[in-house]
Amino acid sequence: MQDGMFVIDGVAHTFDMSDSNLAAPDYAEALRRLQASFFAGQPAGYNLEPESTLRDWTVEETASILFRESRTDVAVFHPVPIFFFKDGYSGFHKALEATRRWPQRFIGSYIAVDPLRPDPLGEMERQFEQLENPVGLKLYPVSYHEGTVTPWRMDDPKIGFPLYEKARELGLTCIATHKSLPMGPSPSGGHAFSPVDVEGAAAAFPDLNFSIVHGGLSFVEETAWLLARFPNIWVNLETMNLVLTMRPHVFGEQLAALLGVAGEDALNRIYWSTGAMNSHPRPGLEGLMNFQFTEDQRERHGIFFPIPQLTLAHKRAILSENIARLHGWDVDVLAAGIKGDEFDVPGDSALPVPYSTTAMKDSVMTPLPEAADVA
Repeated sequence: MQDGMFVIDGVAHTFDMSDSNLAAPDYAEALRRLQASFFAGQPAGYNLEPESTLRDWTVEETASILFRESRTDVAVFHPVPIFFFKDGYSGFHKALEATRRWPQRFIGSYIAVDPLRPDPLGEMERQFEQLENPVGLKLYPVSYHEGTVTPWRMDDPKIGFPLYEKARELGLTCIATHKSLPMGPSPSGGHAFSPVDVEGAAAAFPDLNFSIVHGGLSFVEETAWLLARFPNIWVNLETMNLVLTMRPHVFGEQLAALLGVAGEDALNRIYWSTGAMNSHPRPGLEGLMNFQFTEDQRERHGIFFPIPQLTLAHKRAILSENIARLHGWDVDVLAAGIKGDEFDVPGDSALPVPYSTTAMKDSVMTPLPEAADVA
């Protein structure tokens, strides 16, 4: 728990960033170099030598930084179908490993498909049948197939709608879509990373929930209006934790703008994610607990309703209550499930030095000043 609050991380990954995993080097190289720059730009103690990160990360490392080195309690695994990489970047086999080894910690996994590759509906069924605890469908707005990059739209009745119908048939009620964060230099048709196409999907399938992953990072005004207009649209804050860590004032500007139309009500459909291992989860969590809007930010943002100051109740909702409501989880049951497991330590125990429980322990560029005193 972080400051007495149960923490559900809405996105966990385990990337293979190694040279041997590059399927389309022109696109994959740019994407993994961007990721490496995120590692290097973290605060002292969390900043990793970029070259050292270009490797095949393990599921154990994702589990370790989440549950040993931060106050995260449980997480949701997201495999990735970005086939610039041979295994999709965070392969489905790693989702299987995480959820089978630690089902009480990795409490669910999305299935993830590229709808323009052969037989996406069959692939959805295959993944659904293999997972112990599938919780939703994860999609990306560009497809790499047959050597080409092709964007597609969430509101396309021929491409998107059959996926949602299959998800409904499988009992999956949440569709998570990568938006707002471009994937390197891949062609996007000028619209693929904008969330505006989520509107048509949400309107056509009001019984399903649509989560905008990386919401608030860009296209903030468009996302704010979607939150205000559609009760089945949610915002997943993955990568915004990096903004909070690296540029907290900018995080405040982006989050205030995200609340700009719906005001406090929007905070009922925004939830925490870090994408760990693609960043260390600890500084973002600690940053959120310390975060407050400036009065200038509250004064300048808000069209119809004022921007509320974030309270502990709001932060609790962001860290666990909202995503628990989205997926129908009981937080008390989740908390009971992790008691006494291998990651369970007293809440007042000092956390290990960042990355000290992983293969990256010797790659931190600038150690924490207190590192020698933390066991």
